[in-house]
Amino acid sequence: MTQDTILNSSSAPTRYQSVDGADFAYRDVGPREGTPVVFLHHFTATIDDWDPRVVDGIASQRRVIVFDNRGVGGSEGRVPAKVDAMAGDAIAFIRALGLDQVDLFGFSLGGFVAQVIAAREPDLVRRIVLTGTGPAGFKGVGTFNRRLLADSLRGAITLTNPKPLLFLTRTANGEAAACAYMSRLHERTSDRVKATSLRGAVAQLGAIGRWGARDPLDLSAVTHPALVANGEDDRMVATRGSFELAYQIPNAELVIYPDAGHGGVFQHHDRFVPKVLEFLG
Repeated sequence: MTQDTILNSSSAPTRYQSVDGADFAYRDVGPREGTPVVFLHHFTATIDDWDPRVVDGIASQRRVIVFDNRGVGGSEGRVPAKVDAMAGDAIAFIRALGLDQVDLFGFSLGGFVAQVIAAREPDLVRRIVLTGTGPAGFKGVGTFNRRLLADSLRGAITLTNPKPLLFLTRTANGEAAACAYMSRLHERTSDRVKATSLRGAVAQLGAIGRWGARDPLDLSAVTHPALVANGEDDRMVATRGSFELAYQIPNAELVIYPDAGHGGVFQHHDRFVPKVLEFLG
């Protein structure tokens, strides 16, 4: 498929690709040459929830594809209740685009999906970026701790988005970064997709819980070069899970950002994007 090069995610058109009878929404940004980077996003997120500084920063040198998996945002179908099924849909989507090899960038739940893809289809993957995520069956990964539940409840009571509480720290730097981050998420003003439904969110919660309770994957078999990144105080997926990923994946490099949480790679996008470009290069 021939497409014009688009370097700004806020103006990239929403396209659709049929996958096993369902249309999947996606956007395609950056130069056409080179191995594409496929983004796999977090719990309840849609293609409108990616930080444009990260998407556009990486797309300045690499082709970036962001998409909504089955039943999420602009994509049709029902959200799967298991991470393995989400990975199967992601593989089918990548194949449907006619791509033989990709780099993966998985954030949070998307990091779970990326691990399964790399283990199941090693030849489809060249390099992996895993952020704010952790291995299956590891303590603090796929569980709902008191801080996470309290922040979510506070957002529900105050009718505010809990993402600043969950993704960033409560320090002065963290609060300033939260305001800037939330503002960036609204830079795109048209052609936005619908929010993930309550039914879809419940299915994702079930998948996250099953990931935490399942037997660990054999990550020693994932021999791809991997970049693992997180903030030092992740309230959603324990930061020690990132250390464990870097320990279990043979060719992994670990980056931990100070005064940062689950969304540390967005808070520190000015440091993270050059690191990713260097790693993918």
